Amino acid sequence: MGKQPGVAAAKIEKSESDHLSSSPQLNHRSETANRAAAKLEPQPPAGENRWTIEKSEELYRIQGWGEPYFSINAAGHVTVSPQGDRGGSLDLYELVNALKQRNLSLPLLIRFSDILEDRIERLNACFARAIARYNYPGVYRGVFPTKCNQQRHLIEDLVRFGKPYQFGLEAGSKPELMIALATLDTPGALLICNGYKDREYIETAILAQRLGHIPIIVLEQVEEVELAIAAARKLGIKPILGVRAKLSAKGIGRWGTSAGDRAKFGLTIPEIIQAVDRLRAADLLDCLQLLHYHIGSQISAISVIKDAIREASQIYVELVRLGANMKYLDVGGGLGVDYDGSKTNFYASKNYSMQNYANDVVVEVKETCEERQIPVPTLVSESGRAIASHQSVLVFDVLGTSDVQAEVPTPPSDKDPLIIRNLYETYESLSAENYQEAYHDATQFKEEAISLFGFGYLSLTDRARAERLYWSCCAKILEIVRQQDYVPDDLEDLEKIMASIYYVNLSVFQSAPDSWAIDQLFPIMPIHRLDEEPTQRATLADLTCDSDGKIDQFIDLRDVKYVLELHPLKPKANPNDNSTEAFTTAHEPYYLGMFLNGAYQEIMGNLHNLFGDTNAVHIKLTPKGYQIEHVVKGDTMTEVLGYVQYDSEDLIESIRRRSEQALQENRITLQEAQLLLQNYEHSLSRYTYLSS
Repeated sequence: MGKQPGVAAAKIEKSESDHLSSSPQLNHRSETANRAAAKLEPQPPAGENRWTIEKSEELYRIQGWGEPYFSINAAGHVTVSPQGDRGGSLDLYELVNALKQRNLSLPLLIRFSDILEDRIERLNACFARAIARYNYPGVYRGVFPTKCNQQRHLIEDLVRFGKPYQFGLEAGSKPELMIALATLDTPGALLICNGYKDREYIETAILAQRLGHIPIIVLEQVEEVELAIAAARKLGIKPILGVRAKLSAKGIGRWGTSAGDRAKFGLTIPEIIQAVDRLRAADLLDCLQLLHYHIGSQISAISVIKDAIREASQIYVELVRLGANMKYLDVGGGLGVDYDGSKTNFYASKNYSMQNYANDVVVEVKETCEERQIPVPTLVSESGRAIASHQSVLVFDVLGTSDVQAEVPTPPSDKDPLIIRNLYETYESLSAENYQEAYHDATQFKEEAISLFGFGYLSLTDRARAERLYWSCCAKILEIVRQQDYVPDDLEDLEKIMASIYYVNLSVFQSAPDSWAIDQLFPIMPIHRLDEEPTQRATLADLTCDSDGKIDQFIDLRDVKYVLELHPLKPKANPNDNSTEAFTTAHEPYYLGMFLNGAYQEIMGNLHNLFGDTNAVHIKLTPKGYQIEHVVKGDTMTEVLGYVQYDSEDLIESIRRRSEQALQENRITLQEAQLLLQNYEHSLSRYTYLSS
């Protein structure tokens, strides 16, 4: 996928928030030069400027996206501070090794319950400060959109942590409503009922009032007005209703179409008036108490949020003037996460802080209501991404690499084909003065070699020599390019062309579907060896047999970069080790972490190639270290095969019958048949990922 126009410009836009520090000063070079400088850092001479953890912090931008939860310690390991700057920290590398000793194989999803609690506290504290600062005479009651992450342990933790703030839940479907009704037990907490609704959905939500819930049924389709009226008459219970407005204020980024006249959900202004008239005629206008809107997820610009709340505030006061019993204004989702740490108006970042967001919501609503002499509403937000993203880290190991073979070539003889001699001469004459010309020459000679081979004038061995010489030229040119302040356009992709492929033990489709589907950027970095210089440039390839099963876009300050700086794999210290791990890989374990992926990824993951859910653990910080609250084992092969209607016992029986038939026909020995059946049964009970 090509880079979107204007991306670099968006990322260097100065933050609008006075709560954030300014981005580092950028000089006024071209976009190409900026991108090249970001990706092709000059390498210091060997033995000079020893690599430090501070350089790793800068390279992987961990202080930008990771504060206050993630950092690097003196040992070169990523550390996790689940309580932010208010508590202790854990060494992530040591934690992973300890979990592996408990037979929890990688890939491993680690959820930090304390981070979830801290995010809820921070959001409520921001609104509390804004309400106090602007003397807002109302309150804030947040809700968590269940669609963001429906995992049971997470929802149960969220309800428990939210009790001091009367934090509620939002349901966007009937199954999510079932979860919310059974889980939410906080007095005074709101239950926002969104999504498509039928009679049963609406009746269930209304009846939930009898259980002590405060269910607010948000009317998002014209037809739902009549369903709500009919259900109220049938049950003899007055519902609490809201309307979702289609704002004219536009969203931004990938979800910009969530607002506007052609948005999927919500009522246009004429439809809202129609709903008001119909509720008045049914003597239920006093049931209309909430206005809701949603302008998209991951809003990167504070100006968009301001425009939306300004329009919604005006709609709210007008509904009051029309006689509705308005009490709540639900500003929906959109509070962004700074995935790349640049603090800019870029789709993977945001140019405002959480406090900035709360301030703007509070002050805009207050000013509008005061101007019209209308009582202010209870403020509601559905900030799922901002709450859930930080709490989980996916840790996975590298299984192996595919590197470009670029050794120092041996001189050819006079008897070697001319194309070989030409390529070697190009390699030998390469310098900082002619590297661009040499690149074009080497490329031309390589193409000529392939053409000569196609016509039968070059042997397979000589073609291999020609290609090795070409890659040796490219490697030498790349060393020169990395020293340049400006990189010519035709050499801009050389770093990516020469990059290694690191094969990683995960499925992108299962664990990071947004990376594949919408090019979402997540911070990815090694969790150890961060006191060593990462000399390799790589892209990541997953376990699936799909060319899209890769990650080749990574966070960067100035732009998206297309290679990730990683360390070379270390050979095993004991080559005679006969353990399972040694048999699987010939190198020491190398662990990578994917961060800020706690929102949407788990539930949206799919079973491509039948790679199932990963192992997951819930970690709680304690005065003595940590405790494992929950272990959720990942899918076994039997479980994922059951999802596609295979019965493991039937499969085993089929293999047994075939083995017996092969024995009868002397095509297999008894020992071989037993080993086959043993391995088959054992595999069905195992994790779908590779042993490490």
